[in-house]
Amino acid sequence: MAEVLLRHHLTAAGVPATVSSAGLLPGGQPATSHGQAVMAARGLDLSRHVSRQLAPDLVAGADLVVGMAREHVREVAVMAAGALERTFTLKELVALGERTGPREAGEPLADWLRRVARGRDTKRLLGMGHDPDYDVEDPIGQDRPAYEATADELDDLLDRLVTLVAKEPSP
Repeated sequence: MAEVLLRHHLTAAGVPATVSSAGLLPGGQPATSHGQAVMAARGLDLSRHVSRQLAPDLVAGADLVVGMAREHVREVAVMAAGALERTFTLKELVALGERTGPREAGEPLADWLRRVARGRDTKRLLGMGHDPDYDVEDPIGQDRPAYEATADELDDLLDRLVTLVAKEPSP
C-alpha cells in the first residue's frame, strides 16, 4: 500500500521518481485481498503487485530507503554499509523533516537527508516490539478496517513527506 500511495503522491506533485517496495519475508506473494480492495476504493491498483524480498542491490540503488518499522531500518543498516544515513522509518523521517524544515529549492535530496539526520536518535531504532513513534502498524492477517486505518495513516504520512521533499527547482 505504501508503494502505490507514495507513487500517487509523487505523481500528483509532479515529481518524477522511481518507487519500489521490498520486505523482509520471501517474495512472490500478491497483495492481500483487503489491501487490493482498500487501494481500489482510493482509485489505486494493487492487483498486479507481487512482493519481493529486500536485497543489497535494491538498497545500493536507492537514493532513499523508507521502512515501515524499525526492524526494516535495522535490516538495511546491516545489509548495506553506509545505508543508514539514507534509511529511515516513515514516521521518523516525517517527524524529523517537519522539525528540520522542507528541502530547499534546488537542494539535493542527499543534502536534505543529512540535515534531517542531524537530529536523529539512532538508539531508538534498536528497540524491539512496536513503537508508535517509529512504526506503522502492519495490518497483515487483520480485518479490512485495520487495512483502512493503516492506509489512512500511510496516506497522511506520505502526503506530508512529499510536501517536505518536493520543492520546485529555483528559477
